[in-house]
Amino acid sequence: MEKTIKPFEDPQLFGHPKGLFYLFFAELWERFSFYGMRALLTLYMVDVVFAALTTRDFAAAAVYASYGSLVYASTVIGGRISDKILGMRNSIFLGGILMAIGHFVLAVENNYAFFIALALIVVGNGFFKPNISTFVGSLYKEDDIRKDSGFVIFYMGINIGGFAAPLLCGWLGREYGWHYGFGLAGIGMLLGLIAFWSGIKKNVFGQRGLPPSETILDKPILGVKQGLMIPILAVVAVPVIAYLLSSYKALGEKGSFLEDDNIVNIIFYIIAIAIGAFLIKILVKATSEERKKLIVAILITFFITIFWGFHELSGSIITLFAARNVNLTFIDASQTNALNSMYIIILSIPISMLFTYLKKKKLDPRTPYKFGLGLAFAGISFLILSMSSGSADENGMVPFFYLLIMYFLISVGELFMSPVGLSKITDLSPKRIVAFMMGIWFLASAFAFQIVGFIGKQLAIESTDKNVGGFETLGIYTDGFGLVAKYALGAAVIVLLASPLIKKLMGKVH
Repeated sequence: MEKTIKPFEDPQLFGHPKGLFYLFFAELWERFSFYGMRALLTLYMVDVVFAALTTRDFAAAAVYASYGSLVYASTVIGGRISDKILGMRNSIFLGGILMAIGHFVLAVENNYAFFIALALIVVGNGFFKPNISTFVGSLYKEDDIRKDSGFVIFYMGINIGGFAAPLLCGWLGREYGWHYGFGLAGIGMLLGLIAFWSGIKKNVFGQRGLPPSETILDKPILGVKQGLMIPILAVVAVPVIAYLLSSYKALGEKGSFLEDDNIVNIIFYIIAIAIGAFLIKILVKATSEERKKLIVAILITFFITIFWGFHELSGSIITLFAARNVNLTFIDASQTNALNSMYIIILSIPISMLFTYLKKKKLDPRTPYKFGLGLAFAGISFLILSMSSGSADENGMVPFFYLLIMYFLISVGELFMSPVGLSKITDLSPKRIVAFMMGIWFLASAFAFQIVGFIGKQLAIESTDKNVGGFETLGIYTDGFGLVAKYALGAAVIVLLASPLIKKLMGKVH
């Protein structure tokens, strides 16, 4: 008698696929490692790696921007390799292992090891980050009404990791040394991998996340199986990226066209030109209806790039401002990186409920208005920070509540923009290029770090004094925050004024 194979049924927990909670903990610990390291990174570069340079702030800003740009750009390549060859499971393991090694190498006090470590994290993140989110989506059928709430639970894990990591890694770094903080970030990454492996062993994912076909991994490239070739190429890419990160110095002389630009900046100029040319080609070939929606997709990607460009200053200039010019209470400068995630955790449900209430009343603002308001919140947050100089004490230190208000406002702006943007890209893009447009959306964060680098270099303090601060730095920072506020508020006004036209181009897409 022929044995019948019982189809796989998803085990459930709290009304969701059980696999969601294994991915929740995997991502929580991965984000713990990522944000724990980021909280220490700029301060470590300024105080240790570039301590002997008078231009140490400039060097730190350049490396931080290059690292951020490459770490997000790598997700486009890693996601593509996963789709075509490795599958999500193999990609997550490969990425997680490389990232864990990177964090542990950061615990080695050596400048060469420092750049190798950052490169390992860049390559590892490219394989890990795009696949863990896609894996969550694969747990639900396309029309499953639980999908949105599943992603809310998943993103809560991201922010729990983002909140806890700066507090714990920052404390370890302060009390026992930088490298203990980096080491804890590495342990966090390993815990994430263990959580994911545990889910596989308990078969909560079924057949999801496997390579696209049985034979694809065995297909040879130059006589080596693809399944082995990809990790080899990933390791080979590490010294190349380490070289790019270490080449932080500007290519041009003072006063020249390239006076602030390094190799990574040039690479992103070329990428921007190539993407622009390809988008023009797509727009020309598109139908009239497709063209209208594509223009909106391009515009909201541009708006989110501006927003992230200001938001991501939290890991660089705002951390240095906190260290040099803020009377911090209970926490140190690295730990202030936890404030954004804290506010996101507190505000996510109330703001979600607000939008649900407004939708029932048919008053829910459409996407362009939400983006305009998000940029306005960002602008006001920096305006508040720029006004802090008026409350400085005799040592040039400002009250902590200015930083608390700034993070509150920019977190509200994030909740107005980030959750809606991703879904709107899928709604506005023609099916034949939706994957390409999603790649552009993820690249927005990479280009945002180019903005971070530009601002960071403009506000760089020239000094080798480890304790530089007070009135020597206050005016430079607050004047800079005032300029950021003007640009953000100017962008907000433009978006809000253009919203009726953008809304018309969107058609029925809300």
